[in-house]
Amino acid sequence: MKLTPKYKSIGLLAAGAIGGLALAHAAGLATAANGNAETYRLGNLFGEVYERVRADYVEKPDEQKMIEAAINGMLASLDPHSSYMNAKDFAEMNIKTKGEFGGLGIEVTMEGGVIKVVSPYDDTPAKKAGLMANDLIIKIDGKDVQGTTLNEAVDKMRGPVGTAINLTIMRDKKEPFDVKLVRDTIKIQSVKYQKEGDDIGYIRISSFSEQSDSGLQKAIDSLDKQMEGKEKGFILDLRNDPGGLLQQAIAVSDAFLERGEVVSTRGRKPDQVERYTATPGDLIHGKQLVVLINGGSASASEIVAGALQDQKRATLIGTRSFGKGSVQTIIPLGNNDGALRLTTQRYFTPSGRSIQAKGIDPDIQIDEALPPELQGKNVSTEGEAGLNGHLANPGGGQEGGGSSAYVPEDRSKDDQLKAAVALLHGEKVVTNVVPKDKKPEEKKAN
Repeated sequence: MKLTPKYKSIGLLAAGAIGGLALAHAAGLATAANGNAETYRLGNLFGEVYERVRADYVEKPDEQKMIEAAINGMLASLDPHSSYMNAKDFAEMNIKTKGEFGGLGIEVTMEGGVIKVVSPYDDTPAKKAGLMANDLIIKIDGKDVQGTTLNEAVDKMRGPVGTAINLTIMRDKKEPFDVKLVRDTIKIQSVKYQKEGDDIGYIRISSFSEQSDSGLQKAIDSLDKQMEGKEKGFILDLRNDPGGLLQQAIAVSDAFLERGEVVSTRGRKPDQVERYTATPGDLIHGKQLVVLINGGSASASEIVAGALQDQKRATLIGTRSFGKGSVQTIIPLGNNDGALRLTTQRYFTPSGRSIQAKGIDPDIQIDEALPPELQGKNVSTEGEAGLNGHLANPGGGQEGGGSSAYVPEDRSKDDQLKAAVALLHGEKVVTNVVPKDKKPEEKKAN
């Protein structure tokens, strides 16, 4: 299997910061040499404003902070996923991709000047405190987040293990409420597994870190031994998985495929195309596979779902996925100045479709029944299409709307999981969402 560069990321977590006035001047001089007078003029404009602020602002400005803010503003104008990481943030990102880091265990993005929860990680302070997708964090320890960058807000939520933090949450545009959390060492066990009954293996991937492919192989080996190789099939649960490393998405897809394309990535130039193909060796030896997705399934999880759906290797059950169809390349900067997270490619499923701002529709749509306390409340993500400044789908067409991200804690009330079990047992599974102009959809396992 073709391996990807080490720092290609497709997760949702944004970061922030690079810098230097020299960068603007260097860019201007280089482009001037190429005859690009307009770029040279803009580079000089930036330098002139910077020098004017340094010389005449009413107080001595923090030059590092000023440059980082300028760079963050520049990147934020591109798309919601391009950002700058200073040296500290870059080091923490490297730790996070290895599956262990300090904090609250929450995936966030910036929207409308406030912090928006994408999803909490399993078994973390954020999850245990009941934080949910779409929650808005409007205050941190009583201070408004309005006017701060995403990086600054994330930095405030981090701190020594065992220390408390108070978040003010707005949910469904109702009255804000406070949630007290205690920071902990976050160890992301990205792969968990168990038997579902006596004949089905259940595997959940909560994020795509460096251990995901090895964790998946361990899960399959263990389940196969427990069921003595007599399992009817497997369920791969990617619900509320916000993504992670591109190479891990490819490796997980490859684990279930014998051949064929997994994903392709395309940059701005016509010749910037990379194709990744599966290698022989299906870890579950052709047994049936059901993949669960929902509105919180994004990026890497969408690559896996799209590859297995297009290759007709799995049946997808749940609700439409998030719709993040872009790849961010992590570009380390010299002089220990951190790194640039830059959107450099779009990815395409094996059939050539871009899911950017559209998402992946499951083969069988099943909406989870909401408990009384959530009736009438918004449990859907707005998806990529709901993020300000998102990239358009290169194929055009209608963008995806909101999609439910609710998963019951009580497995006995999990309608999507029950549908997957029924399908693997050869029972008819009918969608519980019937469009007005279509008949109910049903599918039966072979």
